[in-house]
Amino acid sequence: MDAAEFRRRGKEMVDHVADYLEKIEERPVYPDVEPGYLRSLIPTEAPVEPDSYEDIMKDVERVIMPGAASPACTELETVMLDWLGKMLQLPECFLAGTHGHGGGVIQGTASEATLVSLLAARCKAIRRVQSLDPKKSEAEILSKLVAYTSEQAHSSVERAALIGAVMMKKVPTDNLYAVRGEMLKKILEEDKAAGLIPFYFCATLGTTPSCAFDHIADLGPLCNQENMWMHIDAAYAGSGFICPEFRPLLNGVEYADSFNFNPHKWMLINFDCSAMWVKKRTDIIGAFKMEPLYLKHENQESGLVTDYRHWQIPLGRRFRSLKMWFVFRMYGLQGLQAHIRKQVGLAKEFESLVRADKRFEICAPVVMGLVCFRLKGTNELNQSLLKKITKSREIHLVPCQLSGSFVLRLAICSRSTESRHIQQAWQHITQLAFELLQEHHH
Repeated sequence: MDAAEFRRRGKEMVDHVADYLEKIEERPVYPDVEPGYLRSLIPTEAPVEPDSYEDIMKDVERVIMPGAASPACTELETVMLDWLGKMLQLPECFLAGTHGHGGGVIQGTASEATLVSLLAARCKAIRRVQSLDPKKSEAEILSKLVAYTSEQAHSSVERAALIGAVMMKKVPTDNLYAVRGEMLKKILEEDKAAGLIPFYFCATLGTTPSCAFDHIADLGPLCNQENMWMHIDAAYAGSGFICPEFRPLLNGVEYADSFNFNPHKWMLINFDCSAMWVKKRTDIIGAFKMEPLYLKHENQESGLVTDYRHWQIPLGRRFRSLKMWFVFRMYGLQGLQAHIRKQVGLAKEFESLVRADKRFEICAPVVMGLVCFRLKGTNELNQSLLKKITKSREIHLVPCQLSGSFVLRLAICSRSTESRHIQQAWQHITQLAFELLQEHHH
C-alpha cells in the first residue's frame, strides 16, 4: 500500500467507524452465534497470494460484526494463531483446531510470554513435587526451584525469574554463542546433587547480542527427561521460520512446552503482537484460573471455547488478531516471505562490504537481518567509532559485548530499507572510521 492509497483507505475507515456509530441502535446488543461460529466462515490457512482490500472489508461485516467484540475477538485470535502456526509448520500439538489440547494466544511482548510460561512451569513443578511428597510445603519447594537460560539471553528472561520469585542460573555458551545440551546437563547434575529442583529452561532462537540459536534438538529431550518446562523465545528470529530455508532452525520445537515470537518485530504487524503457543492449555489455565460469579458464562473451556483471561496476566484484552488477519491477507504468505528474504539479502550485502575491508572484521555468523562487526583493534577504538556514528545522527547502531569484545550491530528493521541505504550506511561508517584512524595515527 503506497502513501496515496493509505490516505484514501484511512479516510474510508473514518467513514466506516462513523457510519457504525450512527447506526449502532440498529444492531442487536447480544450476538446471535454459536460457539465456534467463526472458524467455518474463513479459510483454514493464510492465503499464499494477497487478497484485495475490498474483500477484507466485506469480511469484517460478514465475519466479525455478527460476533461483535466477543466472541469474535476470541475466535479470530484462535484461528489466526492456527494460521500463523501453520505458516511456521509448528507441530500439530501446538494448534487449537477444533479439538486440540494446545493453542495460541497473543501476548503484549515476549517478556510477558516468558513470565506466563515461567509461572505455569512453577505451578506445575510445585504440584508435581507435592504429589510425590505431600509433606513438603509450597515455601520449601519454592526455595529449591531453579530456572535456567543462556548467558546470552535477553534481560527480560532474568526479570521473569525475579518476578516469579525463583532462582535463575545462566548456562555458558559455545564459541558461536549458543547453548548446547551437554552444557546444560553438566549444571543440572551439579544442582540436583545439591538438592535443588530444576524446573524450567528458556531456550533462545536468535539471541539479542548476535542472533545465535540454542541447540533445541539436543536441549529438548534433556528437558523432557528431567521434567523441566522448555520455553522457546524466538522474539526476533521467529518471523524468519515462515521461509522453508530457515525452518530447520526451529527443529526441536516438538519437545517444547511453549513457543513464542513477535510478529511485531519482523512480520510487518504493528506493536503490540507477541504470538505464544502452548502444547497443553491446561498447564497455563491451571496456573491462572479464577472463577468469580461475574465472569461465569454458559460455555466454559470446551475446546471450541477458549477463555483467554486464563492464558495471560491482565484480565482485559484488545482485539489484536484483526491486524494479523489484515496483514496476512494484504501480503499473502509469499509477500511475507519476500519481505524476510529481501531483508536477509540486505544483511548479507552489508556483510560482504565489511568482509571486503581489511580494517574490519565480522564477529558472528550472519544468519538473518543482523550483522555484528567491528574495527580490528581495541575496544576503545570501537567505542570511539560508535560515538562518532551516534553523534552524526545519520544511522543508529546498538552495540553488544561478545567474548570481551565491544561489537557494533547493524540491524535491518524497516520495511522500506533498500540496497542504497546499505551502501550509504557503509560509506558513512568507513568515512568516520577513516577520520578516526587518522586522528589515532597523529
